[in-house]
Amino acid sequence: MDDCIFCQPQPTVVENELATAFYDLHPVSLGHLLIIPKQHYATWFDVPAAERQAIWQLVDTAKAALDQRYQPDGYNVGINVGPAAGQTIMHCHVHLIPRYHGDVPNPTGGIRNLLPPEAN
Repeated sequence: MDDCIFCQPQPTVVENELATAFYDLHPVSLGHLLIIPKQHYATWFDVPAAERQAIWQLVDTAKAALDQRYQPDGYNVGINVGPAAGQTIMHCHVHLIPRYHGDVPNPTGGIRNLLPPEAN
């Protein structure tokens, strides 16, 4: 799609036949990657099975590359689906976010911290 930023060429970190990964322009941590299908699908639930499998394979490949380059202590992996869940670019993308000891005071709860009453 001409108006989708993710459908424009991105500086690739790793890729396979159906998916590609590149650094997030607004990272929440050092090494934050986005993994997307090469074809345009608005949300995760629009992505066909073959592309979903390719994305998850690339998550593993990207994690290995980040392990080697940055040696993070952990990861968050997330997908925002729709504006109510925080999706701002309507091209399916998986966040692979390296985490480091001390990057937040208390990481307990991980992604549950998005909804404060459920945090920690």
